[in-house]
Amino acid sequence: MDPTIPRWETELTQINETALRIPSPSCDVQNQIEILLMLIIALVGLAGNGIVLWLLGFCMRRNAFSTYVLNLAAADFLFLCGQMIRSLLQLTSNFDLVYSIFNPVIVFPYLAGLSILSTISTERCLSVLWPIWYRCRRPRHMSAVVCALLWALSLLLSILGGYYCAFPFLGMGDHSWCQTTDFLSGSWLLFLFVVLSGSSLALLLRILCSPRKMQLTRLYVTILLAVLVFLLCGLPAGIKWFLVFWIQKKVDAFTCHFFEVSFILSAVNSSANPIIYFFVGSSKQCQNKKTLKLVLQRALQDTFEVDGCGVSLPRESLERSRSNLG
Repeated sequence: MDPTIPRWETELTQINETALRIPSPSCDVQNQIEILLMLIIALVGLAGNGIVLWLLGFCMRRNAFSTYVLNLAAADFLFLCGQMIRSLLQLTSNFDLVYSIFNPVIVFPYLAGLSILSTISTERCLSVLWPIWYRCRRPRHMSAVVCALLWALSLLLSILGGYYCAFPFLGMGDHSWCQTTDFLSGSWLLFLFVVLSGSSLALLLRILCSPRKMQLTRLYVTILLAVLVFLLCGLPAGIKWFLVFWIQKKVDAFTCHFFEVSFILSAVNSSANPIIYFFVGSSKQCQNKKTLKLVLQRALQDTFEVDGCGVSLPRESLERSRSNLG
């Protein structure tokens, strides 16, 4: 090692060489297939999330929950845009340099989307476990304020990670600060995962195991399916981004396609939510009334349907009628 080069610069360069290593030639053919698959999934997801953004942003009246869904769709849309550009850059010869700059741009919407999804699950869990307290104490504009704070926090973590870890060639790398920011991002990711898993499990147990059986609305189905898809498809990318730094000496133990597979699964996760909305909001009894706006409204409604075609009663009204009969 050259004694004139600081030790932290040497370590940081080795870390980035490991993190940004181009796959071996034996993987090139399959990587082309993976890139093509990524582009197809991203295009489908961009179309779906674009429709959700249009409907919630301009065609539907928003409430507390639909504000979260709008921001979640925006995060997924930005993430898929980043994945498309990353896949196209991967076909260029200067992939290492451009990818290291572009990676924080992808991390930003990923963190924002996971934060918003965790908030959605937590709020619905609180509304089920303590409904009176939730309805009386919840601030009116809480959804917009929370989303703004989550976007700001995700942007801050992404900027810090990019500044100290991804840009050493610009003279801004710092090994100790890179470790610190990576630890903060990893801790935030772990916290969100625990919150998301715990609140979703509590919500599921409350629905299935409560002595006073609770009716399952389309909204709860939408939330539980979105959480399940994230745990199966979205989590591997988070593990790749924030844990590989600490196990860099063992990176070779992974297959040469692990990183690409994690990216593809994360794209599936960001593309799946509009499909979930259509699946949950569709009704076989209302084929003549099925429009995208109506399907999305049904998927996000927290009411009990009477005829399966959108005629419904609020949950409070149904519970009140039950208590009167009892």
